[in-house]
Amino acid sequence: MKNPYLVPGFRFSGIAAGIKKTGRPDLALIVSDVPATAIASFTTNLAQAAPVLVSKKNARSGVCRAIVVNSGNANACSGARGLKDAETMVRATAKALKVPEKQVMVCSTGKIGVPMPIQRIVSKIPQAVKALSADGLKRSAEAILTTDNGVKLAHAEGRIFGKKYRIVGFAKGAGMIEPHMATMLAYILTDAFVPRDVLKVLFKNCVEETFNRVTVDGDMSTNDTAVVLANGLAGNKPFRLKTPECRKFAENLYNVMDSLARQMVRDGEGATKCVSVFIKGAKDTHDARKIAYAVANSLLVKTSFFGQDPNWGRILGAAGRAGAALDPDRVTIHYGNVCVARRGQSTGEAADRKAKAVMKAPAFTVTVDCRLGRGAFRVYSSDLTLEYVRINSCYRT
Repeated sequence: MKNPYLVPGFRFSGIAAGIKKTGRPDLALIVSDVPATAIASFTTNLAQAAPVLVSKKNARSGVCRAIVVNSGNANACSGARGLKDAETMVRATAKALKVPEKQVMVCSTGKIGVPMPIQRIVSKIPQAVKALSADGLKRSAEAILTTDNGVKLAHAEGRIFGKKYRIVGFAKGAGMIEPHMATMLAYILTDAFVPRDVLKVLFKNCVEETFNRVTVDGDMSTNDTAVVLANGLAGNKPFRLKTPECRKFAENLYNVMDSLARQMVRDGEGATKCVSVFIKGAKDTHDARKIAYAVANSLLVKTSFFGQDPNWGRILGAAGRAGAALDPDRVTIHYGNVCVARRGQSTGEAADRKAKAVMKAPAFTVTVDCRLGRGAFRVYSSDLTLEYVRINSCYRT
C-alpha cells in the first residue's frame, strides 16, 4: 500500500457541519466494516462531558462499528440536554450506517458550556456516511482539530504468524493536556486480530506509558477519550500475552501512541519546545513520578524553557516541593549532556552557556538525578509562551 494510513476494513470521513464559524471541517466519522474489538480509556475528571458518559456505556460491550466525532463544541457541562444530544448523535449515526446503537461511540471537543447545534449535526451525518472512504483518515484527522496547528498521525506495520497487519493512529490535543487518562482525543486502528483480554492489557499499558506522560498546561479536559479498534481482517491466529508475537505487536502499538503523544506536546498551544523531563535515582517510581510532574508543570520552569534560560534552581525548587524524598545536596541536573548542577551546587557560568545552546533546539532533555535509589520516570512537557496566554485568554469569546 502506498498510503501508510490505509487499514483494511476501516473507512473515514471528515466534513463541515457548520459547528465552527470558520466553516472548517468539524464532523468526523470512523467506521469498521465488520464488528471490531474495542477498548477505550476516558478522562478521570469528575466533570465528564455527555459524550464521555454515553461512550463509557457503549464501550462496555467491547465491540464497536463506528465512532462519530465533532469539534467546535465539547457538549460538556450541558446537563440533561447535552446527554440527550450525545445519544441523538449515536442514534442518527447507527441509523445511517444500519448498525446497533450500542456499537457506536461519540466524542466531542471544543467550547465548554455551549449548547450543541444538534439538528445541524444530525442533518449532516448522512453526508458524512456518504463521504466515507478507505483513504479518508487525514480528513477525519482534520475534522477533530480545535486549537491544534495541524493533524497528528502515526503508523506502524508488522506480521503475526506470517500475516501482515497495520496500525494507524490520529489524535488531537494542544491545550488542557495533563495525564490521568487520555489527555485528548485519540483513535488507534488495526486490522490485526487481538483477543480482547490481550488488547485490554496492552492498551492500558501503552496509555500509561505514552498519553499519561505528557503535559502542556497541567490541566485536564472534560472530554478526554482514547480508543483502540482491532477488526481482525489481517486473518492472523490469536496470540497470548508474553509471547514473541505479543511483544512485537505491543512495541508497534507503543510506537504509534508515543509518536502521537509527543506530537501533542510539540503542538501544545503556543509551544516552541518539547522537553523530556527525566527523573532518575529517586527513592522509588512513585517519588520519581511526583518529582517529574512537579518539574514539568512548574510555570517558572516552563517559562525558563521558553526563554532558553538554564535556570536549574527552579528545577531543584520544584523537585523539593513535590512531596517526595529528596536531599538537595545529592541532586545532579543536566540539560542535554551538559551538567549545570552537581550535588546541589552550580558547575559554573561556562556550563550555563553550553546549556543555553542546548535549549535553543526545539527538543531537548532535562535530567534530574536524585541519587537516592532506583526510581525513574519520564514526562514530556512544553514551554509556556505569550501565545499560550493569548489563545486561552479569549478562547470562548
